[in-house]
Parts: sequence; C-alpha cells; structure tokens
Amino acid sequence: MRGRREAILESQSPLLTPTTTPTSAGAVADGGAAEPIDGLQEHYYDLCMEKSQEIKPFILHILQEVDEEIGKGRLEGITLNVAGNSRLMAIERVTGEDFGILCRLLKNNPYINGLDVRYNLLSDIGACYAAKLLQKQHNVTYLNLMFNDIGPEGGEVIAKALHKDTTLKHLRMTGNKIENKGGMYFAAMLQINSSLEKLDLGDCDLEESTVHLGHMLKENQWLVELHMCKHDIKNGGMKQLCDALYLNRSLRYLDVSCNKITQDGMVCLADVLRSNTTLEVIDLSFNRMENAGAKYLSDTLASHNRTLKALSVVSNNIEGEGLVALSQSMKTNPMLSNIYIWGNKFDEATCVAYSDLIHMGRLKPDNTDVEPFVVDGRVYLAEVSNGLKRHYYWIPGYGAACSQSSNAGFTLVPVGQHL
Repeated sequence: MRGRREAILESQSPLLTPTTTPTSAGAVADGGAAEPIDGLQEHYYDLCMEKSQEIKPFILHILQEVDEEIGKGRLEGITLNVAGNSRLMAIERVTGEDFGILCRLLKNNPYINGLDVRYNLLSDIGACYAAKLLQKQHNVTYLNLMFNDIGPEGGEVIAKALHKDTTLKHLRMTGNKIENKGGMYFAAMLQINSSLEKLDLGDCDLEESTVHLGHMLKENQWLVELHMCKHDIKNGGMKQLCDALYLNRSLRYLDVSCNKITQDGMVCLADVLRSNTTLEVIDLSFNRMENAGAKYLSDTLASHNRTLKALSVVSNNIEGEGLVALSQSMKTNPMLSNIYIWGNKFDEATCVAYSDLIHMGRLKPDNTDVEPFVVDGRVYLAEVSNGLKRHYYWIPGYGAACSQSSNAGFTLVPVGQHL
C-alpha cells in the first residue's frame, strides 16, 4: 500500500515527494522542538483509502501547491482553492463526499484560513460537512460555497453552525437556492453572530427578504457588507431596508442590484443618505429608478451626504436629465469617487458631462465604466470593463482576477484578504 501511495503522489508532484515534512506552527511558536507532520497530499490519500473514496488528481494537484507554500515557510493566510470553474487546468467537480474528505483534512490544520469550493456539486450533504467544519475548525475566516446546489436544509444547518462561530468573517452563499426558509435562518443567525463581516446571499431564490434582513440590520452592528441581488425587492421592501439603515452603524457596502426598485424606493434611500455616515458603496444596478430616482439621489449627494464613495446605477432606464444631475453632484461632492452608468440612455449632454468630469480629473478613468471619444466633432461614450464587481460570477482567463478597477467595491471596502 505504501508503494502505491508513493507512486500516486510522485506522479502528481515531481517537485514535492511524500517525504516533505513541514513543521508544526504551534511547536515552533511554543519554543519546543519542531515536530514533522505529513504533507496534505499524503493525508488526503490516506483519508480516501480509509473511506474507499475516489482520489481526485485535481485535488492532489491543489494540495501539492499548498504543501509547497507551507514547505517554503508560509504558515498562515493560505486559501485552499478548489473552485470548479477554473479554465486554467483540467478539473473534476467536487461532490459532497469529496468535500467531507477535505473538511477532515482541514480539521485542526493551523495553516489554512480560507476555503474556496465555488461551482462544485456539494449539495446539502456538503453543507452538513461545512457546518461541522465551522464548528470544529477555528482557523477558517473565509468560506466560498457559491453555486453548489445547496438547498433550504443545507442553508439551515450552515446558518445554525454560525450561531456559535467566532472566526468566520466572509461567507459566500451566492447562487444556492436556499429560498425564504434558508434565508430566515441566516437573518436569525445575524442577530446573534458578532464575527461575520461579509455575507453574500445573492441569487438564492429569496423573495422580499427585507422584512427579516431589515430586522437583522437593526440588531447587528458588525456586518460590513451585504449582497441581496435578485431578491425580488420592490419599493415596499426597500423602505423596510431603509428604515433599518437609520439604526445600523456598521454596514459599508450594500448590494441591491437586479431587483424591482423604482423612483419611490430611491426617495427612501435618498432620505437615509442624508444622515447615514457609514455606507460607502451602493450597487443599484439593474433596477428601474429612471430620471426621477436619479435626481432624488443626486440632490442628496450634492448637498448632504459626504461618505458615499461609489455608486452604480447601471441599466436603470435613466435618460440624459437624470444622468447629468448625477454628474453635477460629483462637482460639489468631493467624496464620491466612483460612478457607473452604462446601460442607460445617453444623449449628447450626458456624453459631454462625463467627458468633462474625466478630462478635468474629477472622475478617474479607472473609476467609471465609460470612456469618451469624438466622431465628427461630437462626443460619445464607450463602455469599458470597470465596475463594482465585474468578476462576481466568473474568473478571468488572463490578467488579474482581483483587479481594482474591475472589482472596485471590494477594494473600497476590503474584508480580510479575500474578494
């Protein structure tokens, strides 16, 4: 058995043999003799043999890279990235049982603080393993479970596990259809949990979740970032959310994109922004505020609010009058540095207004999603690949996956080392 084990590991890792033995961080910190521990590849192999589980070459390759990092002396801040949507290597999607092996592998591991398993096939089985990991592993600060076929029951067990967790700071549940039932458990959890700073519940089949999440925001004073895209939020729901924001003093990034908010909802938000001093990034993309909503926001930004740094109104059926009003607010508001407007109805006045902002240096090219150009003496705007969260659903095949101009929201409101 040992010979087969060595052969498999060596075939996956010509640079790292099974004899690699990084030292225990705890032993070094305590001043005692450094005790060797098996590499993660060896441990993974042994666990698979014990559970008669298929050994995934893709996972072995990832563990090889982590073993190398540890072998070079990196003893903290490591993220185990087993994302199922990588286009840079051949992968096989991780199942719930595969994830169970990984969770056992990470138990009491002092080096790994983050786990990214987005776009796999964990299902509710994997959610149960994730809940156990959160209960037993007190080093994990980042967990990405995005698009893993986790349903309401899986959402419930994860939310309940977070009742007593004091370590996790960033959780992405994006795209898991936990529905209203699962969403209620998360809202209840957030009234108790005081460590989670960033939560993404976007595209989870929650509808009008603002009653429960609004109540949570009145109680929770630790959450910094909340994503609620595709929650079917209408104007009444936006009012409930805004009522909570009058009392909340921690939230800095609010994402309510892809909902059904119109100008009436903007009235409520504009009023909140008159007194709120914590919100720095607001994503209103793909709603329907139109000119009236844009003017409500611009009036507040021009005369009252001095804390908002970034605003996205992409695809909101705004015409020239509203877009120009927003551009004018930037001339009197020194704090608003990022604005994203593509997908609206540009007229010549709009193009000139944003061209002037860019050319005078008030709006930096990296801080907006439009770029001016001139044809036959007339100014037009072209789209550029900048935004609050351009890489929200996907990883670019080349270039920096975490570029500041494409993911400005996460740069302006950083939470730990992870996007």
